[in-house]
Amino acid sequence: MRGTGRRVAVTGLGVVAPCGVGREAYWQGLLGPGLTSGEFTLVADWDPLPWYDSPKDARRADRVEQFAIAAAAEAFEQAGTVGVAPERFGTIFATGIGGLNTLEEQAIIRVEKGPRRVSPFLVPMMMANASGAAISMRYGLRGPNETIVTACAAGTHAIGYAARLIAWDMVDAVVTGGSEAACTVTSVAGFHNMTALSTTGISRPFDADRDGFVMGEGAAVIVLEEWEHAQARGARILAEVVGAASNADAHHITAPSPGGVGATACMRLALADAGLSPADIVHVNAHGTSTPLNDAAEAEAMRAVFGPRAVAVTSTKGVTGHALGAAGALEAAAVLLAFEHRLIPPTANTKVVPDEFEVDLVVGEPRPWEPGPSLSNNFGFGGHNGSLVMLPPV
Repeated sequence: MRGTGRRVAVTGLGVVAPCGVGREAYWQGLLGPGLTSGEFTLVADWDPLPWYDSPKDARRADRVEQFAIAAAAEAFEQAGTVGVAPERFGTIFATGIGGLNTLEEQAIIRVEKGPRRVSPFLVPMMMANASGAAISMRYGLRGPNETIVTACAAGTHAIGYAARLIAWDMVDAVVTGGSEAACTVTSVAGFHNMTALSTTGISRPFDADRDGFVMGEGAAVIVLEEWEHAQARGARILAEVVGAASNADAHHITAPSPGGVGATACMRLALADAGLSPADIVHVNAHGTSTPLNDAAEAEAMRAVFGPRAVAVTSTKGVTGHALGAAGALEAAAVLLAFEHRLIPPTANTKVVPDEFEVDLVVGEPRPWEPGPSLSNNFGFGGHNGSLVMLPPV
C-alpha cells in the first residue's frame, strides 16, 4: 500500500467498549484486570441519549448503531475539521451480525402478539449496513458507503479497504471501523452450544488452560485521510496505515486451517503490501481469542513469520471479550493507544504460555516500548483472515 499509492494518516479515534467508553477510559481498561464475568460482557449502564437529539431518535437505532454513532462522534471531534469534499469522503464500516437485539426482540413480539405488532423500524434497525449508513447521513459523507461483513475479521478488513481507497486516490478521507452488539439470549446460547464460549467464564488468550472466548460488544471508529492533506491542515497524526491483507483458509466454517497456514500467508501479504520485512515488526496485536484451536494456529503462524519469540505479542480480549465484527477495530484502537502511551498492554488473565507456542507474550504488567511498526491480526468464521500494518507517526 505504501509503495503503490498515497500515504494514509490516522487523525481521529473513538471507542465504546465494556472496559471503558471513550479513548482514555478504554486505555485504562486495557491496563486493568481481566474478565472473569461469565460467557459475555456488556457495556454497563449504556445510555445513548447524549449522542441523539431525542429519546425517540435513540429508540429507532439498535444498540449496535448507537455504539457506532457514539464512537464516531469522539473520532470526528479528535480529527477536527477534515475539510474534504463530501463526495471524496467515504464510510467503510464493519459488523459481524448487525442489529441482532432488534431482530430477536421483534421475533418474540411476533410470536407473542402477532405480526401486526412487529415494528416498522425492524428492517432499518436490524440491517447490517445501518451503522455505516447512520454515520454517513449524520456527517453528510457522500463518498463510497459500504459495510464489510466477514465475521471476526470484518473490522480489520474495513480499515484495510478504507486505507486502500485513499492510497489509490479514489477518496481523500474515510471514516472506518466496526461495531457489534450481539450478546442476545439466543446468540449466546448458540455460541455456548457449539462449545465456543469459555466454560469458566475467563478469557485467557494463549494460556495453557484456555477453554473458549467470552463474548463482548462495542465499537471503534477511525478517521483516515490522505497524509499530505492531514499535514497541510495541521492535524495531529496518530499513525500511518501502511499495509493490509485479506485471504481465506478455504478449510472449515469455524476452525482455522491446520498450522495456521492461512494466517501465515495473510501476515506475509500484509508485510509485502507495507514494504516491510518480518524483522521490522516490533509488536503484534494478536487475534488471540482464548480458544484452543485459534490460539495454537495463530502462535504457529507468528512463529513461522517472525521466528520464535521474536516480537512482542499481546491479545486484548482478556479485557474486552471478543466483539466479533468489531474486534479488529477495537484492536487497531489498542495499537494506536499503545503508540500514544508508549506501553504495550498485557494479555489479561494469562498465566502459563505453553512452551511450544514460542511467542513473547506480554503478560502481568504493561511493557514499555519504543513504538515501531505493528501488525494487528483478526480471523473469522468462514476462514476469513485479515492483517493490518501501522506505523507510529514520524
